[in-house]
Amino acid sequence: MAATSVFFSPLSLLRCSLAIRTYAPEAFISHRLGRNRRSPLPSISNSGRCLRHIAASTTNEEASAKAAAASAESGAPTIFDKIIAKEIPSTIVYEDDKVLAFRDISPQAPVHVLLIPKLRDGLTELGKAESRHGEILGHLLYVAKIVAEKEGIQDGFRVVINNGQQACQSVYHLHLHVLGGRQMKWPPG
Repeated sequence: MAATSVFFSPLSLLRCSLAIRTYAPEAFISHRLGRNRRSPLPSISNSGRCLRHIAASTTNEEASAKAAAASAESGAPTIFDKIIAKEIPSTIVYEDDKVLAFRDISPQAPVHVLLIPKLRDGLTELGKAESRHGEILGHLLYVAKIVAEKEGIQDGFRVVINNGQQACQSVYHLHLHVLGGRQMKWPPG
């Protein structure tokens, strides 16, 4: 394979490095520690592709959110309903009679667990919550704490609820993301 000469400014390399650290921190850490020999981080010649991939990923999330919003009120079973019914496999972290917690298949942090109520009960997004949902909302937050303890991130974790298309909600079944295992940044979005 012939080598090509590509010039990247130090700023563009820094941006790609920061993007890799932000969007794939476990890969970055493993690479820096010499644990990821089979899937090295993008080289300098791949940095442009790295940035394009991240931009495309953001656009794909926005497109998915738009499509999900268009069919949100159809009443059709969501992927989460199918996970609850055990029609779709998942890695369950916690389960009780009201809530199911499982690992996200596209983790955004070393620990990324989704918490969902087993009964949707009209609670497709937080913006649709009514006073009758108070108990389940409180229970979801309590379970977030339990999950953080089980996952060993109780000293630093984030709970995220995306509400609606502009927040890139892609499944209209209320769910909480419990994220941790790395230093979180602020502001988050």
